[in-house]
Amino acid sequence: MKKIKIAYIGGGSKQWARVFMNDLALAKGLDGEIGLYDIDREAAVRNQKIGERINEHPDTVSKWNYVVYDSAEEVLKDADFVVMSILPGTFEEMRSDVHAPEEYGIFQSVGDTAGPGGVLRAMRTVPVYQEYAKKIQKICPNAWVINFTNPMSICVKALYDTFPDIKAFGCCHEVFHTQDFLCCVLAEELGIEKPNRKEIYTDVSGINHFTWITKAQYGDVDIIKLLPSFMEKHYDEGFYEHGDKNRYKTDTFAYANRVKMNMYQTFGALGAAGDRHLVEFMNNRWYLADKETVDNWKFALTTVDFRIKQMKERIAESIALAEGTKAVEVKKSDEEAVELMKALLGFETRVSNVNMPNRGQMKDMPFGTIVETNAVFSNDNVSPVTGASLPTAVKNLVLRGLYNIEDCYEGIKERDFGKIFTSFINQPLCANLSKERAYELFSEMVVNTRMYLDGYYDVDGELARVKKQIL
Repeated sequence: MKKIKIAYIGGGSKQWARVFMNDLALAKGLDGEIGLYDIDREAAVRNQKIGERINEHPDTVSKWNYVVYDSAEEVLKDADFVVMSILPGTFEEMRSDVHAPEEYGIFQSVGDTAGPGGVLRAMRTVPVYQEYAKKIQKICPNAWVINFTNPMSICVKALYDTFPDIKAFGCCHEVFHTQDFLCCVLAEELGIEKPNRKEIYTDVSGINHFTWITKAQYGDVDIIKLLPSFMEKHYDEGFYEHGDKNRYKTDTFAYANRVKMNMYQTFGALGAAGDRHLVEFMNNRWYLADKETVDNWKFALTTVDFRIKQMKERIAESIALAEGTKAVEVKKSDEEAVELMKALLGFETRVSNVNMPNRGQMKDMPFGTIVETNAVFSNDNVSPVTGASLPTAVKNLVLRGLYNIEDCYEGIKERDFGKIFTSFINQPLCANLSKERAYELFSEMVVNTRMYLDGYYDVDGELARVKKQIL
């Protein structure tokens, strides 16, 4: 039995922490301590109680000691793994991120990675990650750091730029859903029983939430060659790998893959994230021009009111689980973080898609930028796999997103609103704005979220400087 300590930053998480605890409960050969740290201590205590109830479940095979810590320094001490899953700011800040741009004709289906919402979220998040990187460097420099926080790419960039020798990677499950989609293609086109997504191999490359698949194999079957026939049948009405193609009307996270199919027909590669994420990297007149356009492409705009409602429901559920008025259920999720941890501990070798600095795995992208590709996980080692070159048109799209991330990061690092603004105005979703309107929106969003910016930036001074330069 391998004993380890996991430091969970954001240990009061209403969703990911419970998924993670369930997967750990079923991880044979592991046990130890899960340290929970959250600025919302009450939420961390609830997860501690839920963890203790999971320990009592008859299906649990790995029992953990759940400890709530009062400081990041304490939870990081002696950690073998650091899991980071935080919300930068509150949903009121996210309300501005997502909905303020609507008054300027900009609609966002997610608002946490690209577009104006992604830039403002990065402005709040990067300074926090810089501080954590310094703490990890001082307290547990040999720990593996697993990031779940969005914006994924810029969070991982901040970790490596602040602590170059950090052992960190970002995990995202969006590719898994596209692999499920490809399994449906395989089953329908060849009439075989639908395989598990882990039975196919996909060549994945790009940046987080804007990854692309150029190769997908099932044994000797090239699944990509089956796409034209499949799309001919499903393009108009759509197809959803998890059920009803019209589920997007009632499930704000669902979509009918019409965007994904359209992008394949246009660019010759398959977008490997959900439609809701892919569209935010494209020109705002293509898929997000207005709500009628969104409905035509069969995906949903996730409102902040919905997220607040969902958060309240999850808090109520957490309380019920912690107090024992609702039974805990121990079952394996489709997430891979625990399997990746076991591989790093030497239990197995595994291949999965992760976000890490480019060391040549995407030879057409600048070194040191954060890219998402497959990687081989083995004993204390993550080796990114070199991906196939993307079609030129796709490469250009990815490069624009990548350089926007780089520009935004440098501006945040230097606390320079001018550089941040160039990333903001160069977002494809801002393509319809004049520089004057773009500044108006940028300054409005900054002021709306300044409670989480004033400690890191000279907000008034920087806004005035950028206004003088632009106007």
